[in-house]
Amino acid sequence: MRQYLTLVRANTGPIATRVLSGVLAVGTGAILGIARWLTPSPLGHGTHTQLGLGQCTFLTLTGYPCPMCGMTTTFALFAHFRWISAFLNQPFGTVLFAMTVGCFAISLAELVQPKDRWARLVAVLEPYESTLASLFLVGMGLGWLYKIALFKLLGQG
Repeated sequence: MRQYLTLVRANTGPIATRVLSGVLAVGTGAILGIARWLTPSPLGHGTHTQLGLGQCTFLTLTGYPCPMCGMTTTFALFAHFRWISAFLNQPFGTVLFAMTVGCFAISLAELVQPKDRWARLVAVLEPYESTLASLFLVGMGLGWLYKIALFKLLGQG
């Protein structure tokens, strides 16, 4: 993170900020647009197959959901304003969706009027880098355990 902060601080300026923000806006906007376009799977997983991707190899081989199981479905549910269903499908997906929306919003704001939001955000988060990384991994692990329990409860596994 320190290297990124140095890079952001060294390149802060309207052009660099707009380029970074443009790339992030296109990427996160595409994710949100695709999520809106997809039809959420009623199974709570497998929505990704609408993108031409195959079934989850981990699930096929083990009978258990993978750590990211249900994330595409959760994003699609959120994009269709089915927030409670999305949260219940994969609670950690709520964190990832919120981060995606936040990144998209900051990117758009920086494109319109650069105010060094990215550098300020990194400066605020940097002291908590290890804690945030740990919380992220713990959250992902808990989301995975939740999805495994949900599979068992619904008789899918």
